Amino acid sequence: MDGNGRWARARGLARTEGHAAGEEAMFDTVEGALEIGIKWLTMFAFSTENWRRPPDEVRYLMNFNERVLSGHRDELDAQGVRIRFAGRSDWRVPKRIARHMEETAAATSKNRNMTLTICFNYGGRAEIVDAVRSLVRDGIDASKVDERAIAARLYWPDLPDPDLVIRTSGEFRISNFLLWQLAYSELLFSDILWPDFRRENLFEAVREFQRRERRYGGVKK
Repeated sequence: MDGNGRWARARGLARTEGHAAGEEAMFDTVEGALEIGIKWLTMFAFSTENWRRPPDEVRYLMNFNERVLSGHRDELDAQGVRIRFAGRSDWRVPKRIARHMEETAAATSKNRNMTLTICFNYGGRAEIVDAVRSLVRDGIDASKVDERAIAARLYWPDLPDPDLVIRTSGEFRISNFLLWQLAYSELLFSDILWPDFRRENLFEAVREFQRRERRYGGVKK
């Protein structure tokens, strides 16, 4: 979900106003995904690199994520959405935010209409590092380390590899997002800044995905 700052700057607003505008885009997209039967949706909300942003913006993003959780949890729960979080739980995440995340995950854990995974304090490299550390702690012999052993130690081993990754705002990179999981994902880069993204844009992205041919390194029979 990229382009909040540029969206705000183009309107002469503070960057934080762009993040606030992105909230509507986020939940319209979630509702659109529910509408067309998408069962797994993962959104990149805050990366391990985002701590490098100005302190005022980081504080705003922490408070913003807390408001999003408290303001939309019941609504999503009523729609059968299971909300989960992927990322590191370290000292930098305020305890009240961590508590809200735990409460939200617990309250929606039995829902199955959709699993919405929010990547928060997340980095793809960090996830792989943490999986390798888990292998070491478990005393796994090097000869036993394979893709299955690593995949089993990712933050959410049951998370399917993404079929489609959408990157907004005209940037042509994946920015440390789900590096292990998207080995064969289809990538779609959109010029739309995130606050302007809506369910219709999601639908068009899905139509584009349906036109693509997926071979997974093989050849079409």
